[in-house]
Amino acid sequence: MRSKANGYVFALLAIVIFSIQDGLSKHLGAHYPPVFVAMIRYWAFAAFATALAWRSPAGLSATAVTKRPLLQVLRGVLLPAQIVVVITAFTVVGLAHSQAILAATPIFVALLSMPLLGERVGWRRWSAITAGLVGVLLILKPGEGTFEVDFLLPLAGALMFAVYAITTRLVSRDDSAMTSFFYTGVVGAAAISLVGPFFWATLSGPDWVWMILLCITGSLSHYFLIRAYDLLDAVAVQPLTYLQLVFASIMGVTIFGETLTANMIIGSLLVVVAGIFTVWRERVVARRKAGLPPG
Repeated sequence: MRSKANGYVFALLAIVIFSIQDGLSKHLGAHYPPVFVAMIRYWAFAAFATALAWRSPAGLSATAVTKRPLLQVLRGVLLPAQIVVVITAFTVVGLAHSQAILAATPIFVALLSMPLLGERVGWRRWSAITAGLVGVLLILKPGEGTFEVDFLLPLAGALMFAVYAITTRLVSRDDSAMTSFFYTGVVGAAAISLVGPFFWATLSGPDWVWMILLCITGSLSHYFLIRAYDLLDAVAVQPLTYLQLVFASIMGVTIFGETLTANMIIGSLLVVVAGIFTVWRERVVARRKAGLPPG
């Protein structure tokens, strides 16, 4: 029981820190190229991932061994690209609105799991997917007749992270979570370092503080999330991650002067409920296939 309580504490810490990280990313992305911001953040992330692998029971050399090198490289390249898109979305679209669309990621994962993983989706999950997509359409404001092209940024970010999640599921069949985490950091840092220097910018004195905080929060949030998943099932962690949308909305309104619309609020509620149900239903189906009780 105590380990579960610790798991919830780690999950909440990760979500709060992720939210702070988003606010820092929006601030820095408004003044510097998002590629540059993501590159500095990734250098710290790669160092953290390498340190964790080195301190792991298997050691660095064993952790670096992968049975799915191409997929690990694909994951490593995809995530920094997604982060650049998301930082741009925070700046152009807004923190609250972007997070509302990004909350639809589990819906897109369920959709992509059919062609990419060969999973079957029953009528219950199809209903949740449909409800979630309706929520996304509401967030995009079609009822007001003003679809903005900028909204394609967070939508692309959600789809990119869904593909990243699918590839993570695929490599998890052969590689450990620590191996995947190591490749996420190291390959991602190498990939973004190929283009990041072309966007190099000189940080002002105060912004160096924000950048250092961004690097620290980026490492801590992933560490606490790993600890949470060590102690809790995904179905327990996923509902808590939607608190990030709540925190993003609060920061967006109070710090960055953003405005919440009725469409966005109603659409977000649909997306959150549909996402939670989708993750729960996936767990039920997985346990049924394994011959375990649904609880």
